[in-house]
Amino acid sequence: MRRNNLISTVLINPLQRIVGDSRSVGIILFACSIVSIMLANTSFGEQYIDSWSFSFHFPGSIHLPHSLLHWINDGAMAVFFFLVGMEIKRELLEGELSSVQQSLLPVFAAIGGMVVPAILYTLFNKETVYQHGWGIPMATDIAFSLGVASMLGKRVPGSLKVFLTALAIIDDLGAILVIALFYGAAVNWLYLLAGGIAFTVLLLLPRLKIRFVWLNYLLGILLWYCIYNSGIHATIAGVLFAFTIPVSQLSKQEHRLHVPVNFIILPVFALANTAIAIPSDFAVAFGSSLSYGIIAGLFLGKPLGILLACWCITRLKWGRLPEGVSWMQMAGIGILAGIGFTMSIFISMLAFTDQSMQDMAKVGVLLASLLAIVTGYLWLMVYKGKE
Repeated sequence: MRRNNLISTVLINPLQRIVGDSRSVGIILFACSIVSIMLANTSFGEQYIDSWSFSFHFPGSIHLPHSLLHWINDGAMAVFFFLVGMEIKRELLEGELSSVQQSLLPVFAAIGGMVVPAILYTLFNKETVYQHGWGIPMATDIAFSLGVASMLGKRVPGSLKVFLTALAIIDDLGAILVIALFYGAAVNWLYLLAGGIAFTVLLLLPRLKIRFVWLNYLLGILLWYCIYNSGIHATIAGVLFAFTIPVSQLSKQEHRLHVPVNFIILPVFALANTAIAIPSDFAVAFGSSLSYGIIAGLFLGKPLGILLACWCITRLKWGRLPEGVSWMQMAGIGILAGIGFTMSIFISMLAFTDQSMQDMAKVGVLLASLLAIVTGYLWLMVYKGKE
């Protein structure tokens, strides 16, 4: 009995507090990134970086990811997008986006927060080898931005957190569409057709009164395999699978995935994708238009686009600011939306095949996200809502 009490006190209770704290995910992800960069720049950094490229071999007829890094980015991240897809579906059916009037402000804010960063990035990188990376600063890391907002406690009203959640979810949907439309390979129509059949069967199962069981997961894996080989990025399969989940099952499935996604998959993703060897000529390597475009897009473009869109919606009387929220607080939330981190790093991997470009883009994302975290936190500490 004493041993059980000791285990609960020393191990289980602290872990439960960490899992239940909305700030934990952001802190863990940032810590993983710092650790990974530090390890990549030690005397055994080359071996550490190469460890993520560990190869798997499958029979020639089975086309699957061939390295540990690819399994993380194409396989594990599909589970992350499955969770994101369920959050999007729930918000569309039951949440902040379920009515046109409620959704107009966050929808247009998200669009402004995607378009303006892409424009700023393009201004820096038009007609350069970096121009294909315009999608990188469009993204918002929902877990990280909400984690920072939660650290501010009552200084960020509940209505503003709901707005940020809705905005980030729409932003994720926009990023998913960008990945599907602009960052895929040549389409293999046979695999795409097979994936379409699997998706259709998944949609029909609830109508046939077939319970959500192992058959759905098997078809979901088949859908992932077909999408992976179709030329469209495999993570899109996670979103498509999420849209087939019955409404009655959404909360249950989201609850099941919360811990493994936020405390296993995302930290591993951060470790694997921030294993960056910083060159000796750091200023030259990262003082490029690529880094400047990403930083300008995330740190300046995000709040500018969000505020501009919100101003237009309120002037047209199509919507109003959340209850008790001032324009200065909206600016602070816009700054926090510039925490691109997970999603922006993910798009960086798709935008460029050259390793040095990927590393420059990742460092740009990390610097912009750090600026957004510090500035957004301090901004919201200073500026309060309407009295």
